[in-house]
Amino acid sequence: MGIQERKEREGERRRQQIIVAARRVFSIKGFNKATMEDIAGEAELSPGTIYLYFKNKDELYASLSLRILQYLLIRLQHVNSEKIKSPEKRYAALTRAMIDVYEFDSLMLINMFNLQTNETLKTLTPELLSEIKMLSCKSIEEISLIFDQKTSDEVLSGCKSSMLAEIFWSVFSGVVLFQESKKSVLGEDKVFLQKTLATAFEIFELGIKDSLSRQQSEKGGLQS
Repeated sequence: MGIQERKEREGERRRQQIIVAARRVFSIKGFNKATMEDIAGEAELSPGTIYLYFKNKDELYASLSLRILQYLLIRLQHVNSEKIKSPEKRYAALTRAMIDVYEFDSLMLINMFNLQTNETLKTLTPELLSEIKMLSCKSIEEISLIFDQKTSDEVLSGCKSSMLAEIFWSVFSGVVLFQESKKSVLGEDKVFLQKTLATAFEIFELGIKDSLSRQQSEKGGLQS
């Protein structure tokens, strides 16, 4: 192993060490109360070393989103790679994937949702912002493919699969954020995230089926 490669590996190891420490600190103190000094202490590094890898707390916070976005994309790509022909089974695989993503790291998933709705994105480096946008767009594209019955046709009249993907994502993020807000107010025992998500996904599917059924009935009526 050359000197340069060794340095790169050591740099990546140190970067991951900082990210792991930041996740612990953010989970205990929350983003607003956590400081770079807290993270440095958790990582057993000097604050100066932290700043060699991340210019500020916002950038470190945003970097945590990359891990969950990468996992999300992998799970969605896996659903599409299975090439499930039945729309019902394909949708069931999608909903299982989304719940799996939540279970993989709920804290970082919520971190990602919050990040995308505040001003932090404006403070990030172009490289980091570009990577977050790329992973987010690719994930929506994969969801769109899962909904797509025929590669470019409309699934519903006036509603392309890309639109369905965005609505589905909104349902997912909305339920997760709302249930998490309940947790802070009412306590852990009042939150039924998985059951609520499953119900929301079922209602979404029923809505699509109902719209398709009405659309087909209208076409049948016109043809007769």
